[in-house]
Amino acid sequence: MRLLHTSDWHLGRSFHRVSLLAAQREFIDHLVTAVRERHIDAVVVSGDVYDRAVPPLAAVELFDDALHRLADLGVPTVMISGNHDSARRLGVGAGLIDRAGIHLRTDPAGCATPVVLSDDHGEVAFYGLPYLEPGLVREELGASAAGHTAVLGAAMDRVRADLATRPSGTRSVVLAHAFVTGGAVSDSERDITVGGVASVPADVFDGVDYAALGHLHGCQTITERIRYSGSPLAYSFSEAAHRKSLWVVELGAAGEAPSCERVDCPVPRPLARIRGPIEELLADPDLDRHEEAWVEATLTDAVRPHEPMARLARRFPHVLTLVFDPERPPEDPLASYAQRLRGRSDRQIAEDFVAHVRGGRGPDEAERALLGDALEAVRSEAHEGVVAGEADEGVVAGEADGATAAAVGTAAGAAVGTAAGAAVGEAAR
Repeated sequence: MRLLHTSDWHLGRSFHRVSLLAAQREFIDHLVTAVRERHIDAVVVSGDVYDRAVPPLAAVELFDDALHRLADLGVPTVMISGNHDSARRLGVGAGLIDRAGIHLRTDPAGCATPVVLSDDHGEVAFYGLPYLEPGLVREELGASAAGHTAVLGAAMDRVRADLATRPSGTRSVVLAHAFVTGGAVSDSERDITVGGVASVPADVFDGVDYAALGHLHGCQTITERIRYSGSPLAYSFSEAAHRKSLWVVELGAAGEAPSCERVDCPVPRPLARIRGPIEELLADPDLDRHEEAWVEATLTDAVRPHEPMARLARRFPHVLTLVFDPERPPEDPLASYAQRLRGRSDRQIAEDFVAHVRGGRGPDEAERALLGDALEAVRSEAHEGVVAGEADEGVVAGEADGATAAAVGTAAGAAVGTAAGAAVGEAAR
């Protein structure tokens, strides 16, 4: 059986305020063509169909067009919801759509109910594991502990139990949206850290023939049986070196390691990251190749140049972002605050700020637990895209960050009994 594995479409997303709708439409054209020309037997889409819980109408229309075109080809498609999607919204009408061969799996309770397809060698069971937010699904799945590893492990236990009841020789494919240990991250993936641990071990997927993963935006191989397709388009400059592609996966007759081939996706415009003093960037002939690219320019001038964006745009008309990073010695007190925070989690930043406000004494274990609970609670609420439930359609996932900061600030205030809590919330904004 030939599968086409894709994920992380993020329909409706822009790139530094540049609309990507035309590029996403071109990708859907490419996807449909690949399915037809490569004689694909099934398509798997491993989450983050949309970029936000309440997607813009144009994105919904594009998704609708993609479903109709895949259904017209008569090729079964299995999709799961990701951490950017609203599982409830994406799953509306799933029962009716199922009749057209489009199988939406957005309910964690159904993770052990597979879509069963057949080829000349027998049955293939497709298990769709939507993104599992630990705080929301732990009790439902009967997970033994909190965190991503526990809830995904509980879901996979159900998958293996169901698979054991099926005829001998039944092959299996699992779709999951998660951060598996060993995967390479980029800047455009929303943090899913809960309790300080976001990743899950690869062996959680033991017992299945292929794990089609989503969430990380770089195409990558964790093992021969566990792969990320990555996003079809670049959504941050950290993906400048990515080769965007789809996986075509050939499942053998006897459950042997599948044969996988990468199929490149269309590139609307290359990305370039350039760095140096502005005069060098404007004069360096080696940068000629980037003049038609989307550009992120980092200026290292000691003094901010006059009108840098306008000057750069004359050579690089598609420059989108400008970063100032003056080259200073490490001990320079003017070194960027952002540099000092780079690579640190929200929780670490909050704890460090509390220690700073209290003159060096950081939060104790009870206070750290309260901060962690606040982060996890707001993350769970924001998962559906609206902090106060889903009553206000105008509040979407991307707007939850300020509420997260405020909630953490409130928790910090309760924990330490000083102005630190409010300061943490204000600083995080």
